[in-house]
Amino acid sequence: MDRLKLVLQYFQSNSESISNGICIILSLISVKLYTSFDFNCPCLPQYNKMYALGVMFVPPIILFLLGVLVNRHTGVLMEEWVRPLGKRTKNPAVVKFLLSSMLQRSFLAPMVWILMTLLDGKCFICAFSMNVDPKYFTGIPNSTGLELIKIMAKVPCKEDVIFKNSSFRKAVSRYVRCYSQAIGWSILLFFIFLGAVGRVLKPCFNHATFLQTRYWSNYLDIEQKLFDETCVLHARDFARKCVVQFFESMREDVTVRMPLSSAFRPSTIHNEYEEEEEERLHGITRQDQVDHLLQTWYECKPELDVTRMAYKPKVCITWEDINGKALFSEV
Repeated sequence: MDRLKLVLQYFQSNSESISNGICIILSLISVKLYTSFDFNCPCLPQYNKMYALGVMFVPPIILFLLGVLVNRHTGVLMEEWVRPLGKRTKNPAVVKFLLSSMLQRSFLAPMVWILMTLLDGKCFICAFSMNVDPKYFTGIPNSTGLELIKIMAKVPCKEDVIFKNSSFRKAVSRYVRCYSQAIGWSILLFFIFLGAVGRVLKPCFNHATFLQTRYWSNYLDIEQKLFDETCVLHARDFARKCVVQFFESMREDVTVRMPLSSAFRPSTIHNEYEEEEEERLHGITRQDQVDHLLQTWYECKPELDVTRMAYKPKVCITWEDINGKALFSEV
C-alpha cells in the first residue's frame, strides 16, 4: 500500500508525470483490449487483407488520438502556437519541444498495439497468407474444387474442413508468423537502439539550450495553471461580493448610534477577510473590467520580467475636513 501511495504521489507531482502515467495507462488498456479481442479472419480473398490491416492500424489511430487528447502538452502547445505576439516573443524551440514531447507519449500506446499484433502473428497471417507461394509446401488440398487463391485465403481458419488431416495450413501459418515476428522484433530493436543512441549522444549537444527549452516549456504549463487558479479565486470573491450585495440590498436600513471616541479612526474598523478579498479582486469589480482583463491576457501576455513586481503600488488614504485641510493620512 505504501508503494502504491508513492507511485500515486509521483504521478501527481507535476504535469509531466501525469502525462507519463496517462501514457502507461493507455498502453495497459491497449494490451488488455488486444488480449480480450476475439480475432476472426473472414477467410475470403476480398476481405482478408482489409480486415487484418484494419485490426492492425485502426485501433492504434484511435489510441494515438486519445493520447493527443488527454496530453496536457497538446493544449499548452496549441495556445502557444496560435496566441497573438503581444509583448512576449514566441520561442520556436519551446514549440518544437512541446510537440516532440506530445508525440512521443502519444505514440507509445499505438506502438504497443502494433508490436503485439506483429508478435502474435494472427493479423499478418490473415492479411498475407494469399501472398505465399504454395509450391514450397507439401500437402496442399487439391481435391476441393476451389481455386488456389481461395485455398490460401482459408489458411487462417484452422476449423475449415479442407485442411482436415493436412499439415499444409500449419506450415504456411508458421512461415508467415515467422515473418511477422521478425518484423515485430526488428521494430522493437530499432526503437531500443534509437533510444539508447539518443541517450548516449544527448550530452554531446548543447545541454544548456536543452535546459533552457525545458525550463520555458515547464514555465508555460505552470503559468497557465496559476492563471486558472487565480481566476478561480477571483471568480469566487467576485461571486461572493455579488451575493452579499444582493442580500444586503434586501435589508432595511438600521441606524446605530455610538459615542465618538477620541481614539476612533475609520481605519480601525476593518475585516481581515474583506481586506484579503479586496486584495484578490485587485480593483476589478465589474464585468467589463473582467472581460477586458481576460482579453488582454490572451492578446498581450506580460513580458517575462519580474523586476517590476518589486515596486508594488501603495494606496494612500487622506482624511480632510470640510475646508479641504488634511487631518491625517495612512498608507
